[in-house]
Amino acid sequence: MKNDWILDVLSDLRSFAAANGLPKLAEQLDDTVLLAACEMVSLPHGGDARGANARQPELCHDVGGSGTGL
Repeated sequence: MKNDWILDVLSDLRSFAAANGLPKLAEQLDDTVLLAACEMVSLPHGGDARGANARQPELCHDVGGSGTGL
């Protein structure tokens, strides 16, 4: 994946939140990492966002549900 660096950034943010007493943010960032990974998998080879309507894997259909719980 061309843009997989974003997963590292999100994971770093999640680790920071967990280590600094922000458990709800850490949990939200867990979901965000999954959502980002699923969307990236759906992009055509090379991570070009112009093809974002590509078919997503079955596992990704339930990621990023209808609400954030906030």
